Amino acid sequence: MTEEIYTNTWDEGNYRCSHCGQVLFDSDAKFKSGTRWPSFRSARPGTIHTRPDHSLGMERTEILCSRCGQHLGHVFPDGEISGDTHPAAGNRFCVLSSALVFAEKEVPGKKEH
Repeated sequence: MTEEIYTNTWDEGNYRCSHCGQVLFDSDAKFKSGTRWPSFRSARPGTIHTRPDHSLGMERTEILCSRCGQHLGHVFPDGEISGDTHPAAGNRFCVLSSALVFAEKEVPGKKEH
């Protein structure tokens, strides 16, 4: 099975936890960070838990799904310098594509081919 890479996905919709299905991020919070990972300026309220991560000799903040505890990636306070041009730029939620499932926004009247 090939992992879907969401770094260059720009469709409207939302990103769900690949383990439990909880909606974590909306597509309008996504920005191009120049990294290999999908980056978001914010998560949906109450969907992310954080904890310190001192692995690999670094100090980082791990992000986890609040419902199932799946490791999602890390959050960094460098959104503005990482390419986020939105007025609310600040954090960069750096998320593993394998921790996400994308659900395209449903458009009324749009028919599947």
